[in-house]
Amino acid sequence: MQHAGLRERFYRRDRRSARAARRFAVGVLEQWGLAGRTEEVALCVSELVTNALLHGVPPGRGLLLRMRYGDGVLRVEVHDSGPGRPRIREGSGDAEGGRGLPLVAALGDRWGVDPRPGAPGKAVWCEWDEAG
Repeated sequence: MQHAGLRERFYRRDRRSARAARRFAVGVLEQWGLAGRTEEVALCVSELVTNALLHGVPPGRGLLLRMRYGDGVLRVEVHDSGPGRPRIREGSGDAEGGRGLPLVAALGDRWGVDPRPGAPGKAVWCEWDEAG
C-alpha cells in the first residue's frame, strides 16, 4: 500500500539545526514505514541542511526542510533564502569541504536545485525511487 505524505519543519540559523533536522527526518521515515532508507536519507538531510546553514541562510533567517512521499518516490527539499546555486565542485580529494553534494548525488537517485517562485533563494532536493 502506497502512503502519501508531506511533512515540513522550519529551522533557525543555528549549528544544532542539522542534528535536529536529521532527527525529524528519521521520525518521519518511521511514521511512513520507510525505515529501510533511514541511514542514507538522514545523511543527505544532514548534508543539505549543513550546506544551507554554511552557504545559503543569511543572518537572521532560517531554512525549511520539506519531505514528501507518494507514488513510490521520497523527496527531501531544503529551502533557503540565500543567493547562489550549489554545484558539485571539482577538487582535490584531500580538500576539507566540498564532499556534501557528491555524497547526496551518490546516495540519491536524483538531486537538483530549483528556484523558489515568489520568494528569494532556492530549494536543493534529492529523491529516491521505490523508497520503501
